[in-house]
Amino acid sequence: MSRRSGSTRTIVMVWACTRALLAAVLLHTVSTNDTTIGRALGNWDVQHYLAIATSGYADRTDMAFFPGIPLVMHVATLLGLPAVETIAAVSALASLAAALAMGRLGGQWAAVAWLLAPMAVFTVVGYTEALFCAFGLWAWVLARRGHWWGAALLAALACTTRISGVFLVAGLVLLALAGGEPTVEGAVDCKRTTSPPARIRHAVIAALPLLVVVAFFAHLHGITGSWDAWFSAQRAGWDRSWTTPWQSLQNTLFATDPASWPDEPTRAWIFRFEIVSAAAGLVTVIVALARRAWAQAGYVLTQLLALTTATWFLSVNRGDLLWFPMFIGIGWLIARRPASRGADLVRAIVWLLVTLADLVLMAWWARLFFLGHWAS
Repeated sequence: MSRRSGSTRTIVMVWACTRALLAAVLLHTVSTNDTTIGRALGNWDVQHYLAIATSGYADRTDMAFFPGIPLVMHVATLLGLPAVETIAAVSALASLAAALAMGRLGGQWAAVAWLLAPMAVFTVVGYTEALFCAFGLWAWVLARRGHWWGAALLAALACTTRISGVFLVAGLVLLALAGGEPTVEGAVDCKRTTSPPARIRHAVIAALPLLVVVAFFAHLHGITGSWDAWFSAQRAGWDRSWTTPWQSLQNTLFATDPASWPDEPTRAWIFRFEIVSAAAGLVTVIVALARRAWAQAGYVLTQLLALTTATWFLSVNRGDLLWFPMFIGIGWLIARRPASRGADLVRAIVWLLVTLADLVLMAWWARLFFLGHWAS
């Protein structure tokens, strides 16, 4: 068995086991609470996507969401399939595609780390993370191999799902201008481009998916007469407005006090994790800069700035799932072998304990979402 096929088998096995855990949490939640599978899978943003799928952008608050997920749900409805359950299945399959791309970018342990992310519930429900990563990570793989038109097509599909497509395109443009990036052991080689004209040509191709975002904003303008419709929806629905990172941090620290949420104290924990996630993003940027992985650093930094200059840190936990350079770094740490056998045993025990704690956290996070509690 080749190294590549062995890596793929490991990734598929971990994907199946983690998705089975999330399915078990779902079934247990449904069986012990007054809910159904459809309601448990359909909390929070899924309802916005469902409304768009059935009625279009009739509600201005729904304009904060891109049309990719609603389009899939609309097609499911036309086929006579339940929209919420269908998009959950599509997301689960997309999470496998994303994990396989992660394996190409950073090796099998990077993919395993991504599949074990505590907030993995968002990759098996009608949210954008799985589809965005499936399209976006494979776009990055193709760009590294020099297949820029294919990368642009996949990036365009990623742009239909969320505003993060803008940051993906920015990263791909930087990758083109840099002519490549350093790789890690176990990842595919990166095809280097040294000719300045070729780099500029690739950067132009990489920028083309931005037309998808422009088209969406133009569609909203046609409905509302305002080019600010998306930003207005963010402000109206989630109190997101521009502020300084330190003011945003201060607001988030206030939200970490359980007294701020007397009816739902678990929200305080989610906001604590938002701060941890932001810190992890900052470390990722610093490491990427140290490795001279300029495109990866730019891709994460632009997202981090967007998420930490809003009213408070919101959805940073879910943003972590998009930051593949972070999982490349984690994968490198997992794969690194110590010099002595004793140290290797200690390392194995530590990773086992971390994995067990992570699985417990993953189950807790999934149960929060399935019960309709705030989960980022």
